[in-house]
Amino acid sequence: MSTPTPVGGRIESDGLGIAYLDWNRGDGGGDPLVVLHPNGFCAGMYDPLVARLGDRHRVVGVDLRGHGASETVTDEVLLGNDAMANDVLAVLDHLGIDRFDLLGVSLGGGVAILVAAEAPERMGSMMLCEAIAIDSREREERDQSFEGGENPLAIGARRRRRVWDDRAAVEASYGARLPLDALDAEVLAAYVRWGFVDRSDGTVELACDPETEAAIFGTTRAHGPTHSFDRLSDVRCRTSVLYGSLTDLAPEWFVGQADVLGIEPQVVDGGHFFLFEDLDRAGDLIRRALG
Repeated sequence: MSTPTPVGGRIESDGLGIAYLDWNRGDGGGDPLVVLHPNGFCAGMYDPLVARLGDRHRVVGVDLRGHGASETVTDEVLLGNDAMANDVLAVLDHLGIDRFDLLGVSLGGGVAILVAAEAPERMGSMMLCEAIAIDSREREERDQSFEGGENPLAIGARRRRRVWDDRAAVEASYGARLPLDALDAEVLAAYVRWGFVDRSDGTVELACDPETEAAIFGTTRAHGPTHSFDRLSDVRCRTSVLYGSLTDLAPEWFVGQADVLGIEPQVVDGGHFFLFEDLDRAGDLIRRALG
């Protein structure tokens, strides 16, 4: 299976540089499929999946603000899901893509909901994989359970090692630790390729500032996970909600999303990143979900 080499680009949206990868085969064929990544990752992690989709889709991945090759943003005020959704639509306008399917994982799922709600006339189908969209009551109960009042994921993000000797060292370390050890080796390699930047001294550095990741995990702003959940009622397109059988999040979140949409959620073997654990299975899931 061959994957077209993605063409990278960058636009300005809301005064920020927003990067994207376009796996355009150059023949004008393929329905546009927009893919949005989890917090702390980047669009490039989808590269190994593109080969599993054949020539059915022209895949476009957006580096959400503060991630990948997009401009660094650490201010929580600028990291709302609503702002990221506007960036996605700005990229699609730049590429001249009017109608598209949408796939979002984790944070990317929360952003995808807002894209679908804001531009219903442009939507084909949408696939949400463990989308971070939470009912306000469940969000309050979750936050009250945090010792010290701070999200442990935000604490962990701030502890991330920023600079590494080389990409091989990153890959070896990440591949031996939870939850990244569950990622398909191709996905991990793709993330390390596009999710790190070369430094002048020969070392490599995280493209996503740990403060960006922490700010998103710990956000208390209105335009975070609860806002995405509230906008589910405005989604009009055919949508699938999937979550992992071994998720470390609350399955009730995803059941609640499906309830709002009036559909049945689908449970898939695996953890939070189940879509990236088995690429052949992922290709089948995407084809079925997007019809």
